[in-house]
Formats: sequence, structure tokens, C-alpha cells
Amino acid sequence: QVQLVESGGGLVQAGGSLRLSCTATGSIFSIGAMGWYRQAPGKQRELVAAITSGGRTNYADSWKGRFTISRDNAKNTVYLQMNSLKPEDTAVYYCNQAGAVVGRDYWGQGTQVTVSS
Repeated sequence: QVQLVESGGGLVQAGGSLRLSCTATGSIFSIGAMGWYRQAPGKQRELVAAITSGGRTNYADSWKGRFTISRDNAKNTVYLQMNSLKPEDTAVYYCNQAGAVVGRDYWGQGTQVTVSS
């Protein structure tokens, strides 16, 4: 089973930027489409952005234009560049295969992003 380790989170002021990384212990190319998800306090986990193994991307409307997902299959790493951060972006961010389900699929520990106003 491929394991995923998210990193790059932290505390940032509103308007700032962060770059999250997700490194897999195995080949992400074999996984196929990957996604970044987030879970804000008291809310369900939701998909932020997804990317196919060939690099095609898709974003949820709330983050379109501010966040950019990318991947480096050779490094088994998926990235999320987060710009113009807002306090409402505060959440734990996770990466996983596209379509992953809480309670059914393996999830890493996530990385905390906190945006102060």
C-alpha cells in the first residue's frame, strides 16, 4: 500500500502563500489521479483540487484561481501552491487518490494550515 506524507503547512497571515507537498512511498503514477482535500474544524472533508497522471487539473470553485495543483511523477510528489490565503482557508489539508473516501481508504496525517486575519 502506498503511504502518503503531507508537509508544508503552517501559520501565515491573510494574503500570504504556502506550498504544500505530498510525498508517496511508492509510485503515484500507478495511483492515477490525485487530489488535495481539506477538513475545516467541524466540517466534512472536501476536495480542493485534483490532477490526473497526465497533468490535467480540476478545482473546486472556492479555490479556483488562488490554488494550483501540480505533480512530479518522477519524485512521487504532488504539490498545492496556495496564494492569496484567507482565514477561511484554515484547515487540515490531505492528499490522496481522487475519489478517496474517509472511513474506507487510507489517509495520511495531513498538514495544518492556519491563516490569521
